[in-house]
Amino acid sequence: MAPNLPASVNGGTIATESQVEPLPETTTLPPTRSVPAIAHPTPEDAFGVAANIKYHAQYTPHFSPFKFDPEQAFYSTAESVRDTLIQRWNDTYAHFHKIDPKQTYYISMEYLQGRALTNAIGNLNLTDAYAGALSKLGHGLEIIMEQERDAALGNGGLGRLASCFLDSLATLNLPAWGYGLRYKYGLFAQRITKKGQEEYAEDWLEKFSPWEIVRHDVVYPIRFFGKVQAESDGSRKWVGGEVMQALAYDVPIPGYMTKNTISLRIWEAKAPPQDFDLYSFNSGEHEKAAILQSKANQICAVLYPGDATEDGKLLRLKQQYLLCSASLQDIIARFKERRPKHAIKWTDFPNKVAVQMNDTHPTLAIPELMRILMDEEGLGWDEAWAITGSTVAYTNHTVLPEALEKWSQVVMAKLLPRHMEIIAEIDKQFCQMVKSSRPDLVSKLEQMRVLDSNPHKPLVRMAHLCVVSSHTVNGVAELHSDILKRELFSDFCSLWPNKFQNKTNGVTPRRWLCFCSPELSAIITKWLQTDKWVTNLDLLAGLRQFADDEQLHKEWEAAKFANKVRLAEYLLKVTGVKVDPTSLFDTQVKRIHEYKRQFLNILGVIYRYKKMKEMGPEERKGVVPRVVMFGGKAFATYAQAKRIVKLVTDVGSVVNNDPDIGNLLKVVFVPNYNVTAAELIIPASELSQHISTAGMEASGTSNMKFALNGCLIIGTLDGANVEIREEIGNQNFFLFGVQADDVPRCREERMAGHFTPDPRFEEAKQMIRSKTFGDFDYEPLLDSLEGNSGYGRGDYFLVGVDFPSYIEAQKEIDIAYKDRRRWNHSSILSTAGSGKFSSDRTISQYATDIWNIQECRVP
Repeated sequence: MAPNLPASVNGGTIATESQVEPLPETTTLPPTRSVPAIAHPTPEDAFGVAANIKYHAQYTPHFSPFKFDPEQAFYSTAESVRDTLIQRWNDTYAHFHKIDPKQTYYISMEYLQGRALTNAIGNLNLTDAYAGALSKLGHGLEIIMEQERDAALGNGGLGRLASCFLDSLATLNLPAWGYGLRYKYGLFAQRITKKGQEEYAEDWLEKFSPWEIVRHDVVYPIRFFGKVQAESDGSRKWVGGEVMQALAYDVPIPGYMTKNTISLRIWEAKAPPQDFDLYSFNSGEHEKAAILQSKANQICAVLYPGDATEDGKLLRLKQQYLLCSASLQDIIARFKERRPKHAIKWTDFPNKVAVQMNDTHPTLAIPELMRILMDEEGLGWDEAWAITGSTVAYTNHTVLPEALEKWSQVVMAKLLPRHMEIIAEIDKQFCQMVKSSRPDLVSKLEQMRVLDSNPHKPLVRMAHLCVVSSHTVNGVAELHSDILKRELFSDFCSLWPNKFQNKTNGVTPRRWLCFCSPELSAIITKWLQTDKWVTNLDLLAGLRQFADDEQLHKEWEAAKFANKVRLAEYLLKVTGVKVDPTSLFDTQVKRIHEYKRQFLNILGVIYRYKKMKEMGPEERKGVVPRVVMFGGKAFATYAQAKRIVKLVTDVGSVVNNDPDIGNLLKVVFVPNYNVTAAELIIPASELSQHISTAGMEASGTSNMKFALNGCLIIGTLDGANVEIREEIGNQNFFLFGVQADDVPRCREERMAGHFTPDPRFEEAKQMIRSKTFGDFDYEPLLDSLEGNSGYGRGDYFLVGVDFPSYIEAQKEIDIAYKDRRRWNHSSILSTAGSGKFSSDRTISQYATDIWNIQECRVP
């Protein structure tokens, strides 16, 4: 018997049971005729939510009618949530338009959003309502959440940081907007086979994304190639070439427990319809007819296309320019929209607009803003330069030479001739300024210039262009910012000491603790007697007073174990490896790169395995069982990184099937590591490895996520590890390795041959050479430790130098893990000390110190 129904919900008429048309006998819909199909954009209870979900299932159909399988239920559920988000987005945009506050525009090549459903209903405080609604419709919320695919708009920490920042901007009610690109196939989907890593196109848009809203009225022209034409009045105009279009898609980003909902606006490249050559098509020249559309499709096909060829370089620059040009045109259109045409004062632009360039990928925003102001709006150079310099700011994320982008002047001039002129003028004026104001730096000018004057390979130094043109340059951890000022940009820092700042990264506590680890979150709320820590992470410090409480230890360990059981089930599903959740879960998940030293980790695992094989059965009883997990993608053309992936999988194949070892050691490579996998791995991990060569990791944010979830860290004094160790206590961090100041000396000694390898290091290498782990040729990888690395310097990442202290730190971990009281105490203090590492704190500092923006709460 159906329950009695209310007469109305929020004033809307509800159909009674007798009015609901019966479904055919063939339907797979659950027997819930008590739930009518009613459009209800902002439901707040389970019944209203269920009615709106059912409305979308019937009247916004994407599948055959009368089906309500989990996949169909997910899309209907997502569209129901999107209704609420659109309403809040509309209210937010209208409020910003009315108030006209200064607004931040965050431009990033990557956004690693992860699944949106959990985050959205959590931020909207509708999780219980949606769980109840789906139950009425015959589905569990967890099953429906599993149907969602991660958006393939990013790859690693850079993109995940950008997504955390958007969450915090919305939660803090700050007027802001994110800009990115709509990649059809992402970076790649990773499969792990006997060959190691194999790459396939991501299929996140195989059907469609229910979260994005196409804005057919937001389209901007994007020009490539062509020439620069001098006008009669002395101005310069860029004409000819290829003209494509950038079409906007909006992804609403809700704040936590607030109406404010901002936007991630992503751009898709399109060819104008009139560029389809109907005559050629009807003449049988089908490919020629749509050649511009084909070129447009290439631009947003994949993230970071290979750039070994000139065509590859042109494609990457096209991506970066499309992102910058479309975004700047949109920003300027919004600036104009909010004031009468006759009252536009361009000098007011920096008072209303802050542009943040997330690393060097958006550098072309600088010459593009100059071009628009001068060529389209008629401003002179000096005025345009003053406006640009007061508007743009630059975040540096790396000290790696290959990541500090340098583009061929020839390629730049070919693709963007007007921009090359503007960059050349910026370089010229910078040189003149240095010569007139700092004669002591003239001898260093060739290294400081924006344009590298090498006649054989002239380059544009994008990082230098950012530093010269921006009002603020920031690093992302205290150590990293010190290195920028002391080494990478030292001469610029002497020129503009007040330009450089530090903004230590952070992560959103909503996704990375509250939503991904509900058991642990409930325990934290219980012991702190408040849930306000979700938006004020400093309150976690209150856990310190309970760090020795046995009852908290018991509850804490139970929550961690529940997460470990979930992860064990996931690992069995995606890898086929069965792991024991009573083992120590040891994790290194991040982009595969030599400087992040997954190679050091697996060499340590090999040494551990060798020692265990040498033990007798009785001696092995004292070994701490361990599951060592790796995850991350090696760039498709990065051969050495792919060899590391192959080695990990080969070691796993041997170790996991060794009857002598059993459950004492398992080695698992988690395929296609992404945000969804991280949401399972991070809460379940007990030890996490952040073991980069000191001075090479800008910050890291996964280290913050692990520490926040009570996971202990083994790491070097690199990036944010330094600050994490200070906050959680030295005794709760397993430190090893040389420090950043000693790295140059160690490298020089290594190159000079003044290095005696530890016997344990040699044992691990020899075990690989003995073919214990198969016949794959690992000599190029082993050679990188001997003097034949791709960097031209033997063991540049100091794997051999740090190996002995790494092994000693691992011994200390085994001792600590056996002492459950000690381990739980440290785990609690790790969470308690994580307050500093909230992206809310980071964004508040950006807002005050760099952007000068204020809260603009939707009433």
